[in-house]
Amino acid sequence: MADTTNTRYKCTSRLYINSMQEEHQKPSPLVRLGYVNAITLFALMCGASLWLCIGKYQILHWEKPSLRIDCPNLNRTNFDSLVPDFIFGAATSSYQVEGAANEDGRGPSIWDSFTHNHPEKIADQSNGDVAIDEYHRYKEDVEIIKNMSMEVYRFSISWSRVIPNGTGQPNPKGIEYYNNLINEILKKGMKPYVTLFHWDLPQALQEKYGGFLSPLIVDDYRAYVELCYKEFGDRVLYWVTANEPYTVSNHGYAIGVHAPGRCSYWYDQTCLGGNSGIEPYLVTHHQLLAHVAAVKLYRDKYQAFQKGVIGITVNTYWFVPTSKAKHDIDAAFRALDFMFGWQVFMDPLISGDYPHSMRSLVGKRLPKFTDEESKLLKGSYDFIGINYYSARYASAYPADYKIPTPPSYLTDAYVNVTTEFNGVPIGPKAASDWLYIYPKGLYDVILYTKEKYNNPIMYITENGRVLMCRDTLHGHF
Repeated sequence: MADTTNTRYKCTSRLYINSMQEEHQKPSPLVRLGYVNAITLFALMCGASLWLCIGKYQILHWEKPSLRIDCPNLNRTNFDSLVPDFIFGAATSSYQVEGAANEDGRGPSIWDSFTHNHPEKIADQSNGDVAIDEYHRYKEDVEIIKNMSMEVYRFSISWSRVIPNGTGQPNPKGIEYYNNLINEILKKGMKPYVTLFHWDLPQALQEKYGGFLSPLIVDDYRAYVELCYKEFGDRVLYWVTANEPYTVSNHGYAIGVHAPGRCSYWYDQTCLGGNSGIEPYLVTHHQLLAHVAAVKLYRDKYQAFQKGVIGITVNTYWFVPTSKAKHDIDAAFRALDFMFGWQVFMDPLISGDYPHSMRSLVGKRLPKFTDEESKLLKGSYDFIGINYYSARYASAYPADYKIPTPPSYLTDAYVNVTTEFNGVPIGPKAASDWLYIYPKGLYDVILYTKEKYNNPIMYITENGRVLMCRDTLHGHF
């Protein structure tokens, strides 16, 4: 979320779908850029078995060049040959696209504070005050999506736009905006998929009790989502409680590169306070409890008559062991435990607790669930959204590795994670430093989820790459 911009773009370069050999040679387009990736093409599919049908073309044959498509002509029909049930859509998040940060009663979020008070932490020192101005131009955006024959628009609601202080009096203008957006999506014959929390916590709650560092967040989050169910649930049939909780915990509280910018002083002296060995675990724990509170509320009071479904969107790398040695294979699975099984919530949602490897390695720093919380966590989803972009190599630490002092989430897994091995990168590098293209990892993640977690309904809510597109339609406002 760091690279917001006040410019609208349209790219006309070529798109190569899952062709590892070709993708790194020619840039593929984004329909419009407001962040780096303001509108992300995504596929929504039910069940890993359905993905395998698609995989015959996209993944199992990923080494072969595939169909080349002009960006302006990209539409739903380009995917008909893959599988008839493929759902074609676009995704955004509120802070990255809406703008209107100080209009119509919206309260500040932690990302407003982060970008304004610490512009040096943003690559181009920009912010989301205007972004791509979707607040005023949502009809144009919905029209663009419709003209690409998309069926779904996945967007997020700004908590501080509908409840400026995070709690208390709702903001009628904020509610009106989302009603208008939802109605416009439906008017164009598409479906809204709504994310309830995409990182932009109200600043008032961060100041009041530390946001997700406190268990008090659970009740306030429950009240916020209930407002959303009441106001929008008659038309919204797909709810996502949170987007990428791992990113919130790791980037916001372990390494401090995202709002609220917290980490241990020894890790980064520019961090705004924090403890990288404790706070990421607390934040994840409270995100889980907030998630289950939202799901329980929806199931108890709204699902029966609104007829919708609710889930969570998680993100992960795929981890490739650097050798066939047991210690490196174990390290790769341990990395999944810490990122996919814990930070990305899967083990708690299935078993009601964190993975055993985390319990043994983190010890007392890892919070515990009550029996009631554990019971509620199990099965607290109708679907799982998966965001996958890249992969990493994983290897075990040397036998003489010593436990660091002080401890940190960054080293608790006892795994060495790298982007290359013996000088060979895991895949072609995209325009962002963190993104190395490894299409097979998406297949691996879905198959792993199917086999380990009893084949839940899965939607691929984000997948793609960051690109430096050629700008052919450039406008300032």
